[in-house]
Amino acid sequence: MKKYILYLLLTLTVTPILAQQKKQIYPFQNQKLATEKRIDNLLSLMTLEEKVAVLSTNPSVPRLGVVGTGHVEGLHGLALGGPAKWGGKDKEQITTTIFPQAYGLGETWDAELLQKVANVEGYEARFALQKYHRGGLVIRAPNADIARDPRWGRTEESYGEDAFFNGTMTVAFVKGLQGNNPKYWQSVSLMKHFLANSNEDGRTYTSSDFDERLWREYYSVPFRMGVVEGGSRAYMASYNKVNGIPAMVHPMLKDITQKEWGQNGIICTDGGAFKLLLSDHKYYTDQYLGAAATVKSGINQFLDDYKEGVNGAIEKGYLTEKDIDAEIRGNFRVMLKLGMLDASDENPYAKIGTKQDTIDPWKTEAHKKIALEATQKSIVLLKNDSKFLPLQKEKLKKVAIIGLHADEVLLDWYSGTPPYVITPLQGIKNKLGANTEVLYAKNNADGKAAAIAKKADVVIVIVGNHPVCNAGWNDCPVPSEGKEAVDRQSLTLEQEDLIKIAYQANPKTVVALISSFPYAINWTQEHIPAIVHMTQNSQELGNALADVLFGDYNPAGRLTQTWVKDITDLADLLDYNIRNGRTYQYFKGKPLYAFGHGLSYTTFKYNSIETNLETISKNGEVKVTVSVTNSGDKDGDEVVQLYAKQLNSKVERPEKELKAFQRVFFKAGETKKVLLTVKAKDLEYWNVAKQQFELENNTIELQVGSASDTILLIKKFNVK
Repeated sequence: MKKYILYLLLTLTVTPILAQQKKQIYPFQNQKLATEKRIDNLLSLMTLEEKVAVLSTNPSVPRLGVVGTGHVEGLHGLALGGPAKWGGKDKEQITTTIFPQAYGLGETWDAELLQKVANVEGYEARFALQKYHRGGLVIRAPNADIARDPRWGRTEESYGEDAFFNGTMTVAFVKGLQGNNPKYWQSVSLMKHFLANSNEDGRTYTSSDFDERLWREYYSVPFRMGVVEGGSRAYMASYNKVNGIPAMVHPMLKDITQKEWGQNGIICTDGGAFKLLLSDHKYYTDQYLGAAATVKSGINQFLDDYKEGVNGAIEKGYLTEKDIDAEIRGNFRVMLKLGMLDASDENPYAKIGTKQDTIDPWKTEAHKKIALEATQKSIVLLKNDSKFLPLQKEKLKKVAIIGLHADEVLLDWYSGTPPYVITPLQGIKNKLGANTEVLYAKNNADGKAAAIAKKADVVIVIVGNHPVCNAGWNDCPVPSEGKEAVDRQSLTLEQEDLIKIAYQANPKTVVALISSFPYAINWTQEHIPAIVHMTQNSQELGNALADVLFGDYNPAGRLTQTWVKDITDLADLLDYNIRNGRTYQYFKGKPLYAFGHGLSYTTFKYNSIETNLETISKNGEVKVTVSVTNSGDKDGDEVVQLYAKQLNSKVERPEKELKAFQRVFFKAGETKKVLLTVKAKDLEYWNVAKQQFELENNTIELQVGSASDTILLIKKFNVK
């Protein structure tokens, strides 16, 4: 009986409105009414105090039986645990499927896969809430910010440096989280951080300054695509100023994201940002003026202590009930899309996790399989001289594994707790089996690393950063490491000396760089025969790495950022004008590795390029067919990349811009025709004088290849 009563109480805490809904006490419970009519009725029944209360991250109205849902983190898997103890420090952590960091997910160059990853996360969010009453359905992901500089401490959270690429991956992630039901969402994608937030040091008071064209053509693109193409109706305003105005009170929130893009849902502050308006930005003389400006700017959820400021603003006449009504409508629009105000009969997502015998999804083979696939696809083969990789395990008697974190899977601040982890050392041991001896050293203390390297047939050195710096919140003792709140002070890999020691002892050395961001590994590139890159966090990290090293998976990950040779190749970190030498679009030097770079165990021949049109006009599109052959002897994926170069533009344009890409599997010897679509709208520029995007009469050179610096086919067409 006690168990039954406990189950009944838990059920009532999650869905106390269901019994009332069946009786339809209020018009807002009538699912047949239009959304805005339902919200009108709900607002008419609420007190001012209740309206102020729903400016929080949980828009519930207990008196009326309205149960809202709060926020969870989810950049690369639902976070209900992890180093930050998401979901409650005093609560038992729930394990969830954990994927590679967002930076690694970007390196898959596979939007279809990313949508599957996000769908897993959205499903698990529903399951955790509806079975275990933990977490929420508003998921703070993806990070649509652009990684314009590798020193940014949160590079790991971004998909890369290209606006179109990031936008494409953002759209995929949004769609995966929210699902494909025509009426309801599985979960909500709350993108972050709007806008131009890519420095940590000073982020609470610095200003990201750039011109209007860069605002329209670069920094805002992934967010616009997330709203317009992906259907996201939630985002977080960033800490920083944008051209001198704090982002959370900037006119862009209403004037552009709402009025132009159609964003009509949640806009929230970043954590503690309301207080920063006074303490760090010093933008208002008191909190009441700040609170009024914040709400009137479009913010309808505070991640902060806000009630004193808002109530004071109301008392002083700075803010009216009508002002609050206009903004909190967005919260309820989102709750209605989640089905939070409806009976569960019509909402397929409301059934997730409600059966007593339902298996936790993070324990299923299906979710483990997607985690492995995402991790395999994220691995980038940076170098492979003389086909050093893949290693032939049957010929190896002794293998040396060297690295401080070789027997760990390191979790970052926004990670959850995985149900299991396979470390690099474990994965390699499992792959080799009992017939091969595996020697292991964390470092060269007492000469151990050099000693085991000399004994081995091959050496695998595991290096990289610690994603939370193994230190306090504002501290990264190692200069090349960074994280939230701390930017990197160096691009030099301090562990490169360990690589040198291993190589001196045994030139048959492979390096696995497991890192959240690029490093200037010049010595390693010059001397080590084979190098792979992958990111942290995945529960399948060790298995995926071993699969690639020993040839059970042919790597096809590609870099999403320009890896420079030296920190002096970069402009000042706070210089947000990317035309000053940033990204592959404007970088004038020779990079260590170019944007889009990545090798394979097979070879590909690009045969021909054809277009269905010679000329396109506004709202049109060109179908580009590229014939590609796997000319090697191994099955594998190729990432076909298409860049556009504006040949006769009357305004300044980048050297080239990514406009389409596709990851395609080929059997050995197979030829396929790969279809890529170039949309006219993606070739437009922002005409400042006319205040609109404009398609310029011009000749476009389509460049197709395997990387931004490896163009293999060219085709021209006209724009009129």
